[in-house]
Amino acid sequence: MSGSAAPIIVTALFGRQDQAWFNALRREHYPPERNVIDAHLTLFHHLPPSVSEELKHRLTQETRSVRAPRAKVTGLMHLGRGVAYRIEAPELSTIREGLAAAFSGLLIPQDAIRWRPHVTIQNKVTPSLAKFVLAQLSQGFVPRELEIAGLATWLYRGGPWEPLSRHMFA
Repeated sequence: MSGSAAPIIVTALFGRQDQAWFNALRREHYPPERNVIDAHLTLFHHLPPSVSEELKHRLTQETRSVRAPRAKVTGLMHLGRGVAYRIEAPELSTIREGLAAAFSGLLIPQDAIRWRPHVTIQNKVTPSLAKFVLAQLSQGFVPRELEIAGLATWLYRGGPWEPLSRHMFA
């Protein structure tokens, strides 16, 4: 995939402790050969590279001098062949809705549907292993606050994501 054709991914950035927690869970449960990126909360999976400058401008407007949105890990999700943590983040959802409206004609079906914020910590495993991990993690689960430190854009070229921009909350 050439540089100009690489789609853009938009994610939320976690605070250092939350990123370390999610990454540790991902290292423990994700198939090692597929675990090539850090744990992440995806807002958009695929925006065209042609929106790069407008997207950076909009993300700067959404974050500069703005307090970080409240967020909470509220439970676990069964993904069929994996497990994720469900995230509740009303202000982040509002930001995403505004971006989705701005880029509505350019969204792929996966990004056009209702957003279900989550952090995948296991994927591409057998359904029985996913059910086992879900049961294991559900046993001691306690909801917890989550720090959303900023928003980021990445270029997807088939392997690890290439950083494009970071936009930090106040």
